[in-house]
Amino acid sequence: MTTNISECINVILVQEWELPITALAEEMRNFVQMWHYERQTEVDKCKTKLTPLAEALLDEQYQLSLRMHLDPACETVYMVFDGDKNGVVDLQARTCSCRQFQLDQLPCAHVMIAIRHMRGDVYDFCSDYYLSKRWKATYAGMVYPFLHQADWVIPIEIGENKLLPPTLGF
Repeated sequence: MTTNISECINVILVQEWELPITALAEEMRNFVQMWHYERQTEVDKCKTKLTPLAEALLDEQYQLSLRMHLDPACETVYMVFDGDKNGVVDLQARTCSCRQFQLDQLPCAHVMIAIRHMRGDVYDFCSDYYLSKRWKATYAGMVYPFLHQADWVIPIEIGENKLLPPTLGF
């Protein structure tokens, strides 16, 4: 598994690296266009409030929370017993002693049981970054295709410029 987009592109375009720079740039643009369209199609199928990954993570935390119990300290602070590493949850401060809630910005199992106890809406405790509408906005645009290089209309003032490599200042 790759860790960033440049590594992903490097792996996919391994044969294209031998092409002239303009052909390589076109292959990269074509790849990004297809990649963007595939994700846009996937996003359009999403009918949940959060992204599918976030919904799956919430469901996993919910299932874990079913095996826990809690003792309220006040309306928003709870001691949660999970049988292993207990947690202190403060819903008003949006914190849990396990720190997963603060790191992921999604309710952990400790927070999940506290939300259930107060009959709250779990979505109110999720970061906006996980909202489907944010995901959809990411892919709202499009990557425009180019005409063949022979069909490009290049303004005279640009076409007359001679592009030189940078000078090295030694």
